[in-house]
Amino acid sequence: MPEPTVLHSTFVLERSFPVSPERVFAAFADPAQKRRWFAAGETSTLEHYELDFRVGGKEKVSSKLGPGTPVSGLICASDTTYEVIVPNRRIVFAGTMSIAANVISASLGTVELLPTAVGVDLIFTYQSAFFEGADGPAMREAGWRGLLDKLAEVLSQ
Repeated sequence: MPEPTVLHSTFVLERSFPVSPERVFAAFADPAQKRRWFAAGETSTLEHYELDFRVGGKEKVSSKLGPGTPVSGLICASDTTYEVIVPNRRIVFAGTMSIAANVISASLGTVELLPTAVGVDLIFTYQSAFFEGADGPAMREAGWRGLLDKLAEVLSQ
């Protein structure tokens, strides 16, 4: 049997939005808004979503992966705990992702909101440990890039 492996990764994504820090923070804090850009997937069917946005609160997402995905038909779940919340400035969360109840990664995400003359700069730092069967750093970064694109769409409405 091969020895277990862990692959560590960190990436940083930066975006600028022509809205207030309060507007971006609300898109993370409000369950209806967050669900629109975070939980609805193009290659999956949402099975369950809940958000308790407070320090110690949980966010749980469960989706059935669709055709064209490497593990079509299986359930992908994300379980997150909010560690630090500074309204309109910072959000830090820790969580795991699993496929078919097997944990494939553990991560720490930090969202920083920096006011600018024309809106807000968002700096997102994602640190993770990927385990056997994981999607890996490149796919996770691409996933978060897509999520931030969806966030931009929600903020433009």
